[in-house]
Amino acid sequence: MAKIYFTLTGTRHYYGSDFLKSDMKIQLEKEPDNKYDPEAIQVKLKGMGKIGYVANSPYTMIGESMSAGRIYDKIDDQANAKVVMVTTNGTLCKLSKKSLVSYTVNEKGEKEEEELSFV
Repeated sequence: MAKIYFTLTGTRHYYGSDFLKSDMKIQLEKEPDNKYDPEAIQVKLKGMGKIGYVANSPYTMIGESMSAGRIYDKIDDQANAKVVMVTTNGTLCKLSKKSLVSYTVNEKGEKEEEELSFV
């Protein structure tokens, strides 16, 4: 599986983006009760809390990064990522391979382990 990149957006509503640096570790957390977007994924930084969201609109995404909707089913309720590049148009981040869902659900509704392969 190829690397998964996403855009961190909405930082101006929290702390801005001046503090963000490459290789900074961040956490993703699904927000299914979000009244604006049922596939919302908030982005948190240890010690600060919520700093923004995974972009879910082509207008807020950088290049070919994935939207929150495309990432949503690939992760559990929480995931790890890191900042790759901070630009004036947004912040590009990379999802940790270890955060990808590694199970399938069988016909009984039970989780079964699955081996993930990465290229």
